[in-house]
Amino acid sequence: MTGVYSLVATERNFRKHIVMAILALGLGTWLQLSINEWLWVTLAIFVVVVAEVLNTVVEAIVDLLVGHHYDAEAKKAKDVAAGGVLIAAFFAVVIGCLVFIPELLQVF
Repeated sequence: MTGVYSLVATERNFRKHIVMAILALGLGTWLQLSINEWLWVTLAIFVVVVAEVLNTVVEAIVDLLVGHHYDAEAKKAKDVAAGGVLIAAFFAVVIGCLVFIPELLQVF
């Protein structure tokens, strides 16, 4: 639990992902998603959260190993980890569009 508290307290992007997850859960509740739609939405949320956690771990380990010195391989490791979060976020946007747009079109 200490690790989750640390993420919330220190990682701005993690907090942003949590806010977006809460908004998606609220919208899903309001739209009364089916079980299959909930499965996709929760999968997308957890993929992004796990990617952000792994990105934070990579950044912490790299910083621990290289300190404040520039290292091209350290930069590459951090960039690849951040790219993983970007890919996960793109996946979540695609899932969000596939699930929420048809539901919203039915409402409006």
